[in-house]
Amino acid sequence: MDRIGQVAVVIPVHNEEQLLPGALAAVRAAADVLQGQRPAIAVTILVVLDSCTDNSGQVAAKFARMDSRNSLLRVAFRSVGGSRRAGIRTALLASLEKGLPDASPQLWLANTDADSCVPENWLLRQVELADRGADAVLGTVEPDPESTDGEVLRRWHARHPLGEDHPHVHGANLGVRASAYVLAGGFPRLRSHEDRALVERLHKYGCSVWSTDTIRVRTSGRTNARAPQGFGAYLLALTLEPAALKG
Repeated sequence: MDRIGQVAVVIPVHNEEQLLPGALAAVRAAADVLQGQRPAIAVTILVVLDSCTDNSGQVAAKFARMDSRNSLLRVAFRSVGGSRRAGIRTALLASLEKGLPDASPQLWLANTDADSCVPENWLLRQVELADRGADAVLGTVEPDPESTDGEVLRRWHARHPLGEDHPHVHGANLGVRASAYVLAGGFPRLRSHEDRALVERLHKYGCSVWSTDTIRVRTSGRTNARAPQGFGAYLLALTLEPAALKG
């Protein structure tokens, strides 16, 4: 199995000026930890600004000025699947310019969201698992207790036991080898469930997909969802249907 030589982080953004600074700071810390342990690995962080009408672009630009690993891509899809796909396409083209072959198995594509904070070991652990044979790594996600109603948080945890070999798929915590990503056809241009669709294709093509709870990502507990049928919409359902969910 080819060892990872480059990591590209892709973060889709739609009007996230309030939460984006925390998300970018967390990814920067994870990149520092990875390169502190594996200095030969190059890291890039691509912020995909999708139809933003707030100050998300200014926030991302500020981080790019402070850290040369960061760059921006502006798109107008209003689609998280389209944003992820465009960001990864840009990362693939950039890796060619840096000398890696097309869809290289040495390139790791790490995905998270602009309303989420990754742990410091997020990239290091993914690379470790990739070097042990994983073509894709599915991490866990939990709502931020500080922004989530206590009863909603309790119901969420009751329905989402977290541990190794878990069944969950979250675009906010998903890494994939570039060669496997291209083989599976990439993220479809969907407004929701693009992550599940990709993972289904990875399984279909016989890729090695590993699930772990060692890189748990904390995401916003808001219920005004950016993506229809996404994480926020699910939390809203927990709020709006208490009688059905208690039973």
